Amino acid sequence: MNKELVFYYLADKPEHLSTIAGWYYSEWCEQRGRYTLEQMSEKLKNSLNQNTLPKIIIALIDNQLVAAAELKIREMDDYPQYEHWVGGVYVDAQMRGMQIGKVLMSYVVSQAKLAQINTLYLQTERLDGGLYRQLGFEPMFETHSKGYHVLVMKKSLSLPV
Repeated sequence: MNKELVFYYLADKPEHLSTIAGWYYSEWCEQRGRYTLEQMSEKLKNSLNQNTLPKIIIALIDNQLVAAAELKIREMDDYPQYEHWVGGVYVDAQMRGMQIGKVLMSYVVSQAKLAQINTLYLQTERLDGGLYRQLGFEPMFETHSKGYHVLVMKKSLSLPV
């Protein structure tokens, strides 16, 4: 990747909310009938935060939105004991294969550490862990969530004592 990724909170660039809502709707909702596009847009308005969760981190190249990821609380209702989650990791289809997801996830992890989050959880449809395993997330278990068979993973962010 030759151009520099720049990160912002969606709260700082709310004009990108409708694009992200479209991405999420097309990727995870349209075929499953979970949310309408309008409902997804309303849901994402809860992420217009900088200092509290949920919040969305976006990545831009030359002021063009190329990726997004969410930091949120309790993504899976069946597992309330797992508090802090990464979700909604999405890279624009035209920008895939350029390591953007990896750089974005590294940034998200750094932001979680700054927020003094000790453990991050996520779910992925890639049952081998894919990119997340490369970034140090460890598999926990497989389950079904919202119509998908997923692998739940975790990453400890606390420093050894």
